[in-house]
Amino acid sequence: MTASATTPSEPAAALPVPPVASFRERNFLLEHVQHTLGFYAPNVFDPSGGFHHFLRDDGSVYDATTRHLVSSCRYVFNYAMAYRQFGEPQHLDYARHGLRFLQDAHWDAQHSGYDWELEWRDGRKRTLDGTRHCYGLAFVLLAYAHAAMAGIEEATPMIAATFELMEHRFWDAAAGLYADEATPDWRISSYRGQNANMHTTEALLAAYEATGHLVYLDRAERVATNITQRQARLSQNLVWEHFHPDWSVDWHYNENDSSNIFRPWGFQPGHQTEWAKLLLILERHRPQPWLLPRAIELFDAALEHAWDAHHGGLYYGFGPDGTVCDHDKYFWVQAETFATAALLGQRTGDERFWLWYDDLWRYSWAHFVDHRYGAWYRILTCDNRKYSDEKSPAGKTDYHTMGACYEVLAHALPPATPSHSAS
Repeated sequence: MTASATTPSEPAAALPVPPVASFRERNFLLEHVQHTLGFYAPNVFDPSGGFHHFLRDDGSVYDATTRHLVSSCRYVFNYAMAYRQFGEPQHLDYARHGLRFLQDAHWDAQHSGYDWELEWRDGRKRTLDGTRHCYGLAFVLLAYAHAAMAGIEEATPMIAATFELMEHRFWDAAAGLYADEATPDWRISSYRGQNANMHTTEALLAAYEATGHLVYLDRAERVATNITQRQARLSQNLVWEHFHPDWSVDWHYNENDSSNIFRPWGFQPGHQTEWAKLLLILERHRPQPWLLPRAIELFDAALEHAWDAHHGGLYYGFGPDGTVCDHDKYFWVQAETFATAALLGQRTGDERFWLWYDDLWRYSWAHFVDHRYGAWYRILTCDNRKYSDEKSPAGKTDYHTMGACYEVLAHALPPATPSHSAS
């Protein structure tokens, strides 16, 4: 059931909102990441394999057996990044634990692919959905890249192996983009989408950072250019979600399902700003004159079309005519956009981007962040009420929120001042 089909309940902010002197302070972001990790800490680990993927507001598990490929990969990212930031050995152990589950449970040796959804019971798996998704493989690649950067040596060869699998099964050389979906035995569907290509670009950039191999940077640049320039020229110079097999725009795919979690209809403000972030990351490694102006265009379009001046925050989607088609507020949209705002502020020196960063954090701090238990609520109504107490269902893991904080810490704020002990 989609969130729009459920009945909203109380306002999300059930506790007084703690005051924050500045959202631009390193300590604020570090403490927020720690608070978010603390939400998952008591119940997320499954000693029999992997992690639990369905947590309520208080952190209790409401489905202990269903495992989703995207969550399995994002947990590896979470704990690899946490280890690199904080140096806690348990975080490295958790990242290794997640990798083992990815390789032992999700991997289908018969067909050489990663299963999309599993039932995991008493240490045994049953495949619920063996569909092959390029989106899923993108997160497999991301998991291996970040595990390698955390010092897990056995992850490094899996970067190349995963890239080769994507190359063999999904790469459309004529289009210079990736196809989207296949049956368990690798028959490719006719659907084409930008979302898989966006997250593949994210993963390719991470693979380059992990290995220094230019093949990943070259491919990231090609995909980013084709989506944010060539394909966008077909759709009002913005990134549309859905395409036909020949990569012509499919304006009607999921037209009656604007809240579909992986394939929503409409322009996605969060994907405009997420692409803007990726263009800025690409620029770090391969400066080109078009990257910054294009990032600004995508960011500005998202805020122009989707900012809710009355209740705050960004709406989920708007149609080709510019009107909002989904008024709900999603956690990841706010997080990706504040990260991009900070990167643009740092890159350009323009205070207007930092003011957007402040506004997005102020809104999110007041409505999305759970100050009692930790982490962010997943989805709110336009007037900031929760739909349910399912804080972290499959696919969430707060990878977006913690990842946004890490990005700001590493690339937008001044570096930490080294402490000096008395001699």
